[in-house]
Amino acid sequence: MENVPPPAQELAILERELVRLDARRAQLLARRAWLIAALRPPVAPAVLATRPSAARPSVAQPFLAPPPDASPPSVQNLLLTLGGILLTIAAIAFTLVSWGDLGIGGRSAVLGAVTVAALAAPVALLPRRLASTAESVAALGLVLMVLDAYALHQVALAGTDGLGYAAFASASLAALWTVYGLSLDRLRIPLPVAVLTAQLPLPLWALTATAGAPPMEWALLTTAALDVAVAVWAKPAGLRAIAATGAAATGGWALLIGGWQSVSADAPLDAAAPAALLLTAAAVAVFAAWRASSAAVAASAVAGLAVIAAAGGVVRAAVPEGWSVLGYLLCAVALLGVVRAGGPKWLAPGLTGAAGAVHALAALSTLPLVALTLAGPLSGLGDIWSGTPTDARGALGVGLPEPGLTAAPVVLLVVAAVLATASRWLPSTTTAYTAPAVGDPKGTTYQSGPAGAGPHPAGTPAQATGATGTAPRPANAPATEGRPGRATGTTHPADQAGSTPRPGDSPTTEDHPGRTTGTTPSSSGPAATDPGAPPNPSGPPAGASWPGRPPASGAWGAAPAAPRPDRRAAVVGAALALAWAGLFVVPPALDLAHPATVALHLVLSVAALVLAVRPGRIARHAPAGPVVALVCGLAGAVSVALLSLATRPATFAVLGTLVAALAAAAAVRAPRATQAVLACAATAFATAFVGAVAAAAELPPHRASLTLLVVPAAVALLAARLGRHPVALPMELTGAAAGLLAVVLATEHRPTLSLVLALCGVIAAGTAVRAERRPAAGYLAAVLFVLATWARLAASDVASPEAYTLPVTVSALVVGVLRRRRDREASSWTAYGPGLAATLAPSLFAAWGDGHWLRPLLLGLAALALTLAGARLRLQSLLVLGGTVLALDALHELAPYVVQVVGALPRWLPPALAGLLLLAVGATYEQRLRDARKLRDTLGRMR
Repeated sequence: MENVPPPAQELAILERELVRLDARRAQLLARRAWLIAALRPPVAPAVLATRPSAARPSVAQPFLAPPPDASPPSVQNLLLTLGGILLTIAAIAFTLVSWGDLGIGGRSAVLGAVTVAALAAPVALLPRRLASTAESVAALGLVLMVLDAYALHQVALAGTDGLGYAAFASASLAALWTVYGLSLDRLRIPLPVAVLTAQLPLPLWALTATAGAPPMEWALLTTAALDVAVAVWAKPAGLRAIAATGAAATGGWALLIGGWQSVSADAPLDAAAPAALLLTAAAVAVFAAWRASSAAVAASAVAGLAVIAAAGGVVRAAVPEGWSVLGYLLCAVALLGVVRAGGPKWLAPGLTGAAGAVHALAALSTLPLVALTLAGPLSGLGDIWSGTPTDARGALGVGLPEPGLTAAPVVLLVVAAVLATASRWLPSTTTAYTAPAVGDPKGTTYQSGPAGAGPHPAGTPAQATGATGTAPRPANAPATEGRPGRATGTTHPADQAGSTPRPGDSPTTEDHPGRTTGTTPSSSGPAATDPGAPPNPSGPPAGASWPGRPPASGAWGAAPAAPRPDRRAAVVGAALALAWAGLFVVPPALDLAHPATVALHLVLSVAALVLAVRPGRIARHAPAGPVVALVCGLAGAVSVALLSLATRPATFAVLGTLVAALAAAAAVRAPRATQAVLACAATAFATAFVGAVAAAAELPPHRASLTLLVVPAAVALLAARLGRHPVALPMELTGAAAGLLAVVLATEHRPTLSLVLALCGVIAAGTAVRAERRPAAGYLAAVLFVLATWARLAASDVASPEAYTLPVTVSALVVGVLRRRRDREASSWTAYGPGLAATLAPSLFAAWGDGHWLRPLLLGLAALALTLAGARLRLQSLLVLGGTVLALDALHELAPYVVQVVGALPRWLPPALAGLLLLAVGATYEQRLRDARKLRDTLGRMR
């Protein structure tokens, strides 16, 4: 029963609700206006005074004309620019074409008067606020000064050297334009043009090659130094940018010239002059880094590279050929030592980057030797067991460049040592994870600190000595500095966006503009209010925190922080790889004997495998260290196995050792992925060992295939022992690959192929005894047994396989019918598929090789009957097998006639018919797609 109030009472209720909604709407609009005003950047009063319309809200005026395509200042600038360009073209044309029509006085009067007028006009235009006009006229005056210089050379100084006069003229023009620009500081064109022109005098003077002219590299470096001075002390930002660009261009060119001279020097004294140039350039770069903090990293990096190039060039000229890379590398190591010993902190990032780049280039220079050492044994696959090579370089089978071979291992080991030492300087990157806590349903973010510090809540100091980060602060300390209009201790949302928690920071609650702030979890007392916020009747009462606010980044309950890449782990991993590579290339570098090379490579490979499963302290400092060791060990194992193929004893010794080492490593407790890789590698090398035994016994390939079956049989027995261990499946797949190799080797001999297939079927059937492998291994065993039967029939030259297959098919179909009677949901593939395939497949192969018509006819009729029966009884196996065999049988019978017809047709007709077919299919693509889906669904519904 519903109680409907009287109309008067209902009207009063509606009025009260409407008043409440209006009040709420007014509150939200006031809040919206305050937020818009807070987010909008402040506007200067002068701008508001000159633009009164900016303070008024825009009102729609639909009957006014549309706004112009371009604002008046833009149009004005365009017109002034075009006018200045036209006047410049006219002046150039007058100077070059009409110059001969006037005398000396006329020429001087015209150019002088026009130039003076153009340069003096901005003086009168700027006070009248015609800045754009003044800029255009001043630009015209600058162009006229260039024409004056050209005219002066043509008339009065025609006999002087062109390059020398151009250097003098450009210097004079740069000085005059600088004075002009400083005098009229409101003009923006003269000073940048002066800086650009100042790039020319010294290089042009160097090109004259006169007695007093400086070398080109010093001229460029001096110009770069002047540009650096301008970039450091000039006030306009645009002028500083132009000067910095000029300094980079001229200084970079000077460094390239000095570097080329340094690497081309034949003696240390010859390398002294380029070294002085490079050191001077480094001093200029250091000055730029000191004065310009924004370019400190780039400038200090350039300085570091210049110092390394200067010192390395002298060392390169003093050491034998091939040791120059090591010389540069040692200079980089010395630079790192200076930085570590207490160099200026503002130079450390750039200098470290420069030294790191040199280390990377030095390591890359040895990459060809490392690649040849690892892959060189592949060239000896054509001469297996041909005899012992004389030395390591001969065993690789490729020509190695003589210079630098001896120094390559030293370079790699030095880089590895530097990286290992540098890993101690790098702090370990902390990662964060969120774990729910009692009384904290949203979870608490914990950080894993440095070594020795356990997990601790984000925002609390790490309780370990040596923990990096800021010092702990009191719980009630303010999180950020105060802002205007905010109480001390609150945090503005802009301060918290993208911030990360630091050790010692207490969790804070994000403040909301205009709301009262809550207290931190570790503090107590009322929250500070925001005096600058507007009235907020809809908010919570004073002293209460804002409900429903998500916590700030790094506070309790925050989402897990994204882990940053751990630089220490990367450095340790790189050091491990480089150290292993440095030891691996020792034999070809020193040209050791072949037995010594094989022994050293085998020891290094086994040591890397041991390190992969027993990393020790490396795993704590570099989680990827075991993976690096595993990759190095497997690469070395493959290389030394190929290298050992030169002699028979070395082959058996190396393969046996690798199989034992890999099997032992796979048995050690290690990550599952590592164990799986080691087990698969052990299976592969065991297959190679068995193949080597067969080759040593001089067995033909089909006999050797029988010996290879020992590997999948042993793997099947071991996998049965392991059960559901994750390593079992990868190892079984590798054993199956060995069985496939045995089948491939036996294809040339059909009786042996039948035997191999049957033995593979036995192994698969034994594997199918295990419940977890039964579905896949059972089907595989059935297929292998059927293939073994067919291979046996083919090997016995049976012309009528139906005599052997039909009894099997009838028996299998009877079993299938009984199975279907007991279980109507059983698949037709399980019940009838094996029996039908046992006859249809051999008969189809026999029909394709039969020249008579009877067998294809009978096979076609049988396939047609199966197809119709499958469609009628809705049995998928009968329909698919019968249709496939029928189509292939018909294709075999009709193929000769199709070939004859196609040969009789014009050559253009088949492509035309194919095109029409494609057009028809494309036009009815959607319908064909629906038909295909319908056919798929129909087949899917069959049993």
